[in-house]
Amino acid sequence: MSGRFDLRRIALAVAAPVLAILFAMLVTSVVLIVSGNDPIVAYVTMFEQLGKPRIQVNILNSATTYYLSAVAVAVGFRMNLFNIGVDGQYRLAAMLAAAFAGTVTLPPVLHVGLTIVVAMMVGAFWAGIAGILRTTRGVSEVISTIMLNFIATGVVAYLLTPGRLAVTTQGSNNIGTAPIPPSGQVPGLSIIPGTTNLVFGLIILAIVIGIAYWFLMGRTRFGFDLRAAGASEPAAVASGVDVKRMIVYAMLLSGAVAGLVGMPQLLGSSYSYGLDFPTGLGFTGIAIALLGRNSPVGIAFAALLWSFLDNSSNSLEFEGVPKQAVLIMQGVIVLSVVIAYEIVRRYRIRIVARDVGRRLAAATSDKEVVA
Repeated sequence: MSGRFDLRRIALAVAAPVLAILFAMLVTSVVLIVSGNDPIVAYVTMFEQLGKPRIQVNILNSATTYYLSAVAVAVGFRMNLFNIGVDGQYRLAAMLAAAFAGTVTLPPVLHVGLTIVVAMMVGAFWAGIAGILRTTRGVSEVISTIMLNFIATGVVAYLLTPGRLAVTTQGSNNIGTAPIPPSGQVPGLSIIPGTTNLVFGLIILAIVIGIAYWFLMGRTRFGFDLRAAGASEPAAVASGVDVKRMIVYAMLLSGAVAGLVGMPQLLGSSYSYGLDFPTGLGFTGIAIALLGRNSPVGIAFAALLWSFLDNSSNSLEFEGVPKQAVLIMQGVIVLSVVIAYEIVRRYRIRIVARDVGRRLAAATSDKEVVA
């Protein structure tokens, strides 16, 4: 009985994202057919990319940053907080961390470690502003984090100018922070045969963050209090939880993880923060956290899926299929995953109610037989 129940619980857990993906493929297929393209050709072309070592490396590298961004969002979700400011937090953190790493000379391990600490502190500080505004002035974190994104963009633009934190790259119109010396760089990993491209060395950091997130949320008192406060503030207060303090802690923790989002790219490839540094990763993390339902394992699969869609989209143009089809699929996934989770949730409630009814009926009949 317990084995069947476990299998059913696992099936229900994966049902929602699977339904969302299938529905997204159906909608995308309809759009492709209407626009005169063959959906079969599009999907075959995309899946053929999985066999290319270079694409495999790109998928893992993109998924690494996506995963960190989604975990940062998921920390807020667990507290029923919507941290939309991950995008501004990681960009400001990456720029200041790059400026720090490019101006100091330290032993390799210490250099990398302090750069990561600086990034986490900047991200936590920027997210903490929204937490304090929420607890002291009642300002919604949705509004404050959106505004802080714009402020972060202005701060980065102000500091990223020659004479402040930026230098002009010789032979290029790009400007950026001073290059990070080899002692502050993280070497890549040659784990995909058949290509010279390397996987970000900080993929290990993403794995560690995932394990820490799982342990903190599911195996500690702090995680229990955070989830309890997110589920019901009155009940948490009645249990002795300081909800306001937990809000600030949750935003600080979310911001600290957000500060790590740019580190794999910065320390593993770019070695400087410039105008061409990747943007928009914070908003991608929101979609991936929703798809992975805030679970560390679910987020990992969602990040890999999203990265696969992104990195395979360019191949569609060679077959005459617009790569915007992938954007349509991603958008439909985000819209349908919420509906799919609600459908599965209601179905689970019906199953539980039915099982309880059967057990009560069986217990009543047993008592009648004994009587």
